Amino acid sequence: MPRVETVLSRPADAECPELRVWPSTEVLAIFRFHAAEEVDFDVDLRELQGQERLDVFCRFLRDIGRRLGKPVLMDPEGYYGHPVLGFDVEADRVVRLAEPPVM
Repeated sequence: MPRVETVLSRPADAECPELRVWPSTEVLAIFRFHAAEEVDFDVDLRELQGQERLDVFCRFLRDIGRRLGKPVLMDPEGYYGHPVLGFDVEADRVVRLAEPPVM
């Protein structure tokens, strides 16, 4: 695994490296290293069907947020900057932040 300084100092036209993490065998999170200021990752919402998988995802957000001591926000695809779910540091839990946009 390369150091973060190496990953973030790549040329602007270079391919963005990915890190694949499975919080459970059924749920995959793909981290992309775009900027040092934020952690960016994707999950396939089809993998979050059912309460058990949703609980796995919420624990995943909580664990990242607790480790970093920062909020972890989930934006719907195509609606960057409008989070609907996230880990709230003050409340120490995952909370619904807004209604999902009507598509």
